Amino acid sequence: MRTQHLESESGDFIIKRRDGLIAYQLAVVVDDELQGITEVVRGIDILDSTARQIWLQRLLGYRTPRYIHLPVVTHPNGDKLSKLTGAPGIPLDNTRPSLVAALEALQQAPPADLAAASLSDIWRWAVQNWKLEPLQGVTAMSIDSISANILTATPSMP
Repeated sequence: MRTQHLESESGDFIIKRRDGLIAYQLAVVVDDELQGITEVVRGIDILDSTARQIWLQRLLGYRTPRYIHLPVVTHPNGDKLSKLTGAPGIPLDNTRPSLVAALEALQQAPPADLAAASLSDIWRWAVQNWKLEPLQGVTAMSIDSISANILTATPSMP
C-alpha cells in the first residue's frame, strides 16, 4: 500500500469549479457513497486521486471503498492506450475473445478453451480465479508485450 502526504505531495485541490460545478474529486466521492459502492477497480494512472478521495470521505463521514489499481496498457511510445491517443475501440460484436485476452494480459492464466465458453461462464471463471498477486509492482504493459492483443483477438467459435 502506498502512502501519500496530501499537504506536501498534492496541496490544495479544486472541489468546486469557478463555473459553479462540483469538481471530479468531490463528485465521485458523493456519487460512490450515494450508490453504496464498496469496491473500486481503476487504472494505476489515477492512484494519486485515491488519496484525495479517501481524505474527502473521512471529512464527510463516508465509508471508504476498497480500491484496486490495475496497470495501464500503453502504446509502444509509452502513452496510455485510450481514445485520446487514438486507440481503436474493442469490438462489441464478439466480446468473448477480447475478455479472455484481457484476462491473459492481466496475468490471470485463463484456460485455452475459455474463449469458446459463454460470456457468463467467462465472467464466472474470472471472478472465481482472480488473483491480484501477479500484478503486484506492474504499472504498465505495452500493447506490443501483450500476447493476445485485446484489440485484435479473433473469435474461437465453439
